[in-house]
Amino acid sequence: MTRNTRAMMLGGALMAAVALGAPAAMAQSQPAGGAPMMIHAMAERPALNLSAYGEVKIAPDMATISFGVVTEATTAAEAMSLNAARMNQVMAALRRAGIEARDVQTSGLNLSAQYDYVQNEPPRLRGYQASNQVTVIINDLTKVGTTADAVVAAGVNQINGIGFGLKDPTAAENQARQIAVRNLQAKAALYAQALGVELGGIRSLSEGGGYSPPQPMLQYARAEMAMDAGSTPVAAGQLTVRIDITGVYDLNR
Repeated sequence: MTRNTRAMMLGGALMAAVALGAPAAMAQSQPAGGAPMMIHAMAERPALNLSAYGEVKIAPDMATISFGVVTEATTAAEAMSLNAARMNQVMAALRRAGIEARDVQTSGLNLSAQYDYVQNEPPRLRGYQASNQVTVIINDLTKVGTTADAVVAAGVNQINGIGFGLKDPTAAENQARQIAVRNLQAKAALYAQALGVELGGIRSLSEGGGYSPPQPMLQYARAEMAMDAGSTPVAAGQLTVRIDITGVYDLNR
């Protein structure tokens, strides 16, 4: 076989390989049916993005109260010693009231110098102030007033606030979720009707909000704590458990 003949056969084989390979490369960029893919040119399906919420009113079944003992003395050590003695009396009063140790937590401990200020004179050290703050969980709401009275009698001279809450908010949260979904569905149907289109399926659903544990601040609940004869009256009122949701619906033209 001559050199020219071998060159002609090699060139023919290369041309055949290119011709056979071209359809395969095109097939990779086309669907099985052979029609060109035009997804990028299609208009995005219209959607409806809405928010709704569900609320449940429920009576609390626990309370959180924050109080403290503040003492002053001429020296720091004396101020702390006086504070410790009085706080030990308060802790004993809590035990007598039926409060378990796990429901009592120290929330603040502070020691600071106290000065007297006179115009045109340098500050004069008056002494030291010690403060010990505790937060107590009360699981029996009928004992909130009597517990407050007991700790005041034992030496508490500062009550910071009271909050009411739920031991287990699951049932209330689930009820609020159901209400939120019904509200969202009704709102979506109303918008679709007003737009004159058919409401499609829901694409996504997200949740926010929910129950927050009580904080011992007066603005979180109604409370009446007038120090008068008899037990201190405390009104628990109601809590609001709220669930916020956001959903995206398809709209069918």
